Amino acid sequence: MTSPDIFSPEFARDPYPFYRVMRDEYPLYLHPGANAYILSRYDDVREALTNPEFTTRSYAAQIEPILGVTVVQLDGRDHARQRRLLAAPFRVDRFQAEFEPAITALADRLIAGFKDRGEVEFIGEFISPFSVGVLATVVGLPQSDIDRFRKWYTALLRFGVNLIGDPEVTAAGFAARDELDAYLRPLVAEGRRSAGPGLLSMLAHVEVEGQKLTDDEIVRFGMLMIFAGGETVEKTLATFVRNLVAHQAQLSALRADRTLLDRALAESLRYTAPTHMIPRKTRSDLNVSGGTIPAEAEVICFLGSANRDDRKFSNPDKYDMQRADLDVERAFGISANHAAFGGGRHFCLGATMAKTEVEIAVNRLLDTTSGLRFSGEAPTDEGLFLRGPRRLPLEFKPATH
Repeated sequence: MTSPDIFSPEFARDPYPFYRVMRDEYPLYLHPGANAYILSRYDDVREALTNPEFTTRSYAAQIEPILGVTVVQLDGRDHARQRRLLAAPFRVDRFQAEFEPAITALADRLIAGFKDRGEVEFIGEFISPFSVGVLATVVGLPQSDIDRFRKWYTALLRFGVNLIGDPEVTAAGFAARDELDAYLRPLVAEGRRSAGPGLLSMLAHVEVEGQKLTDDEIVRFGMLMIFAGGETVEKTLATFVRNLVAHQAQLSALRADRTLLDRALAESLRYTAPTHMIPRKTRSDLNVSGGTIPAEAEVICFLGSANRDDRKFSNPDKYDMQRADLDVERAFGISANHAAFGGGRHFCLGATMAKTEVEIAVNRLLDTTSGLRFSGEAPTDEGLFLRGPRRLPLEFKPATH
């Protein structure tokens, strides 16, 4: 077999058999279509995520046209300063105290629309509006503007996956960028004048060692959250619910003991990572298990493959929330031993938000339903960069208390 073509329809349909070939036979190869070196083994991907000689300069071409310079493109002192300031509102205790009640109320409103019906297309009726609503709540937008926000959110997401360069999608993305930028700046200014609800106001008042964020840095980060965080959380929640319903014994165990929720979610992130590939660019010649990557080379790190590497995880193609080789205590922080949130200095700032959002949604779903099962066949995942089911039809009985 030749080295896998990561852009083939067969790869997009089910990358996991190809990941095994990549790890076993082609741990490092130059993909001609991507003009990038491919990393698929856990140790190599972890090295690329944590060694500063693997830089994030690739994002300049991918993100800068739509968002400008954001924290993910920075390295060194500039990155350390901005990340330190941005991270403050995402401390678990602070984030949950600020946003958990509103996120729970949103989940309950959406579930009320279908909980007595006994069936739901869970992505369309819950996950998509929930993700948009949570982002609007966290950013601090008034609910009266949710329809405008949904339009911007959708346009930015479509821009991000516009692999064929559709000019209408590109134009809509740039228009959404300009409109959202103009909308957010007055909110940041208002947040400077008087502390109010939402992340923009929180960031406007963050100060670490005498340093503060500029208005431009806050606006850029708000747009980055919408661009990068929305669909990622959607995929995380969709695959988590699908994995639970597909493994009824583990779903029953979770119903009986909700303290298993962290463990079940961490295993879902390992088993079906929402983000399967991220780019890096080398600063110098670097040795990995398959050979040497030259300086100034583009690199694609396959997180979805690293999480299924049997050199790291036993029986990796099995969803098992009781597995002993997943460090659940550290699964949602920078020391996580799965790769779903990246790693190192660019570990996902939104991990706390994603965990809170997904666990609230799943808890409320389990509180209000029983007998969850698929309406038909278990849905499969789709996508190359981001993977998850397109639809998730479920049947259930209303819970009796």
